Amino acid sequence: MKFTDRLWNSVEDIWNGYLRHPFVTGLGDGTLELEKFQHWLKQDYVYLIEYSRLMAIGAEKAPDLQTMNMFSEMLHGTLFGEMQLHRKYAAEFGIEESELLRTESSAVNTAYTSYMLNHAQRGDAASVAACLLACAWSYNYIGRALADKYPKQENNPYKQWVETYSGEDFSELNGTAMTLLNELADGKPERELIQLEEIVVKTSLYEYMFWDMCETKEEWPIQFK
Repeated sequence: MKFTDRLWNSVEDIWNGYLRHPFVTGLGDGTLELEKFQHWLKQDYVYLIEYSRLMAIGAEKAPDLQTMNMFSEMLHGTLFGEMQLHRKYAAEFGIEESELLRTESSAVNTAYTSYMLNHAQRGDAASVAACLLACAWSYNYIGRALADKYPKQENNPYKQWVETYSGEDFSELNGTAMTLLNELADGKPERELIQLEEIVVKTSLYEYMFWDMCETKEEWPIQFK
C-alpha cells in the first residue's frame, strides 16, 4: 500500500466536507458571490508565495538530484502556472497585480503558512513534501469532483477555475506531489510516518478553514488603527 493510500483513509471525511462547503459548491455551479471569490483570489495569491518557499526549502533539503528536480518542477508549475491563473483572473476582475501583492495575509492564512514553514524548516525533505500535499491533492480532488458534478460550465464565471484544477497540467503537478511523498516516506519507521500523517491531516483541516475564511471574507478578528 502506498503511503498516500493510508493518508486518504485519514483525510477522506475532511475532504468530502470540502465538497459540501458553500464556497466550493458556489464555484461549481457559478453562484459564488464575486466579492467572496475576489477575497479568495487575493488571499490565495499571497498564500502561494509562501507555498512556493516550501518547494525551495524542499529542493535544498532533497537527498538526491531526482528529488530536487521534483521539488523544482512543482515550484515552476506554481510560479508560472497556478499564479499566472490568479493574475489572469485579477485582470479580468479589475484587480492589479500590485494590489494582490499588497494583500495582508488573513489570520487563518498566516496560521496555515506558518504551520507549514515551521515543519518544513525543522524537518527533512519528507516533512516538506507532507506540508505540500494537502493543497495540491485536495484542489485536484475538488476540481475533478466539480467537473464531474457540473459538466456544463459554459455560463459559469468560474469555469476556468474548475477547468484548471481538474485539468491535465494540475493533475500532473498533483501526481508529482503524491509521488514525491510516497518515495520519501518509503522505508521510514512508523513513528516518523505518524508525524508525516499528522502534518497532512492538520493541513487538510487548515484547507477547510481557508474555505471558511473566504466564504466569510474574514481577515483578522480584531482590527487596530
